[in-house]
Amino acid sequence: MSSMIAISEASLGLPIEWSGSKPWYRPTFSPEHGVLLVLFGAVLTGASLAQAWTWQTSLAFLGAFLGLQAEHPLTVQIKQRRSLKPRYLLWTAIYGAGAIAIAGWLTLQHPCLIWVCGGGAIALGVNVWAVLRRQQKVIATEISMFSAICLSTLFAYGTTADGLTTSAVGFWILNTLFFSSAVFTIKLRKIKTSSLQGSLVYHGSAIALISLLYGMGWLLPLTALTFAIAVLKLVVIIGQRDWYCNCRFEYIARFETYFALSYTALACLTVLPARLPPPV
Repeated sequence: MSSMIAISEASLGLPIEWSGSKPWYRPTFSPEHGVLLVLFGAVLTGASLAQAWTWQTSLAFLGAFLGLQAEHPLTVQIKQRRSLKPRYLLWTAIYGAGAIAIAGWLTLQHPCLIWVCGGGAIALGVNVWAVLRRQQKVIATEISMFSAICLSTLFAYGTTADGLTTSAVGFWILNTLFFSSAVFTIKLRKIKTSSLQGSLVYHGSAIALISLLYGMGWLLPLTALTFAIAVLKLVVIIGQRDWYCNCRFEYIARFETYFALSYTALACLTVLPARLPPPV
């Protein structure tokens, strides 16, 4: 075994780290709790728009979760350019295989999902490219990642309703705009990005785009108005900017979570019927 490892190291030019690391069988989990919150909100709003929750919706949720978990060890391994860590590769393969299997089966049942899965694959490629270029913290990259996670809205809707509509696409865009607004508010805590100009331009552009979607009939009036929660959050931050920029990050995480949950709940309520049909 030792000779095989030596040959692998020589051929790849990378040292394989076996000792001092966590056991290979211990699963990896993304430490970014915020992205899990976005995933939850995206799936829940998609199912709410479909006005049903089936066992296939639960399967779609699981597939999206596995896909999100596969991204974490993959990007961590890419960042470890000088060492090869089998644990990260193993769990990337396990999570990725599960996500691909679920997505493939659901796409066979609902062919409309091929567009959603294709978008997710492109987003993964963009993320890998950004990590290789050390540009994963660039605003455009972060927004594209939020957009990719919010594809779960279309994934859940297409699985549940067996088709995609302009309303579902409008909801996907709305979710992307809302959750991406956190990119600009969080960056206010950093000296280099502390200017309000970026946040004001983003929120103004988002309002214009949402108004256009409403005018096209892609969003219901009350659904479009839920973006007001993002505007309210920005107003609160401006009014309490000293606290927001200097307090511990755990308080910021709670602050963002409260607004995200409020948005998700209200957005779901705007499209739910008075009574939901029984689970299938």
